Amino acid sequence: MTRPNAVGRTLTLACSVVGAMVVALDGTVLTVVQPALRHDLDASFAQVQWTSTGYLIAVASLLVFAGRLGDRYGHRRLFAVGTLGFAAASAGVGLAPDVGSVIALRVAQGVFGALLQPATLGMLRAAFPPDRLGMPIALRTSAIGLAAAAGPVLGGALATHLGWRSVFFLSVVPALVIGVLALVVRVPDPRGQGPAPGLDLPGAGLLALALACLVHTLVGVPKSGWTTATAAGSLVAVVAGGAFVRHERRTAGPLVPPRLLHSAAVGPALGVLVTASASMFGALYVATYFLQDVLALDPLHSALTALPLAVMMVVGAPLSAVLLRRAGPRRTLTGAMAVLALGVLALSRLDEASGPVAAGGAFVLVGAGFGTVMVAATAVVVRHAPVADAGVAGGLQQTAMNVGPALGIALATTLMTALASPAAGHPRRPGDAFLPAMPPTLTALAVVAALGTLLATRTPTLTPNPNPNPATAPAPDSTPRPPSGASPAPAPHGARGCRSAE
Repeated sequence: MTRPNAVGRTLTLACSVVGAMVVALDGTVLTVVQPALRHDLDASFAQVQWTSTGYLIAVASLLVFAGRLGDRYGHRRLFAVGTLGFAAASAGVGLAPDVGSVIALRVAQGVFGALLQPATLGMLRAAFPPDRLGMPIALRTSAIGLAAAAGPVLGGALATHLGWRSVFFLSVVPALVIGVLALVVRVPDPRGQGPAPGLDLPGAGLLALALACLVHTLVGVPKSGWTTATAAGSLVAVVAGGAFVRHERRTAGPLVPPRLLHSAAVGPALGVLVTASASMFGALYVATYFLQDVLALDPLHSALTALPLAVMMVVGAPLSAVLLRRAGPRRTLTGAMAVLALGVLALSRLDEASGPVAAGGAFVLVGAGFGTVMVAATAVVVRHAPVADAGVAGGLQQTAMNVGPALGIALATTLMTALASPAAGHPRRPGDAFLPAMPPTLTALAVVAALGTLLATRTPTLTPNPNPNPATAPAPDSTPRPPSGASPAPAPHGARGCRSAE
């Protein structure tokens, strides 16, 4: 297996970082311009909501299948198609004549986003040795945190001076640049020996249906509660999910290889990502209402109060990589989940008398814990996956990061609705009915983080090389040894067909 040289690794890292940042930036700027979009296109609230929901359903339902496409046809190629398509769809939204066109183009963005997101991790897995993946993943996490912090500011500034359409052109140029770069620059792509992995179209369809219904239900619950539609969606998700599991157990070439989900490292790490993102995004959802309705801060000042969370993700991610290398995955993840739970508990203690220092300190803990979890858990998932399954592993990681926030926000909304004080009657302020429900809701989200802490204790103490050098162990007589200094090929059951280097 031939890995890229230093220049190739640098270019791969740049593409991965910028690609992840473009997607994160697009998601944050949209929320800022939705009111202006609604007024300009004379759209209903439901139509505007579908500009987000349509994207989420498309991307979440296709991530794992897109990862398998990258395993089969090359992550660099899928990344280029995804970024160039994402750029074209973004420009189309900026030129759309009506809200229906915006919704359709946002769904297209979701499809292309699903192609490029697993590829950003698959390319890193292929380009870097397993013991050097921590820092590239940390830099990718820092870029996502920076985009999350800068998105509302950039989006607000552009929308104020140039109109809402301008924010959708923000990511066009960088996406075009890295998309063309990924096509033009010839970076060696490690290839295994043996047949190319199958696509398992029936399994992909069942998984897409299950995830689409799950995300639609989780997005719908915060707005309309448990209606007939949301209940039906959850039922379809369960049935399709059960059918998917049954199909994967029986098919000869499953979409998700059992060696990934049965891994002592990958399964717990994915569970940690789901619980961490559910706890963090649910807490941030509640905290936003607290800052604006209870403390009466405007959107800008509430964003500045929560800014330490993003700052800790940006600054702390590279430090997390060092901690992961020195302490190992288990201690790093367990400690980070505990810090995250402590931060959510600190948010639950805020009240009307709390100042920006108390709130900022809680956000520091949440950001430090969540940023470390993202780096460590992602490194575990990607590093323990064979190169032939790197795309599927990246798709599973991205799926966890899409389902977790939807789950956390749905849980927070359900609890806040159920626990809001009925004695408030006609509250003098918006926060009067909200405030009594805030502590128990955030405490429940802290319990979710604590469950993630328990899952973290099941991750490995060390992260070994998943493809050990066969030169250090006896090889079967029927299998020739690789030349001295060559990297071993992946195991035959996860191997890929030989193709020319991309």
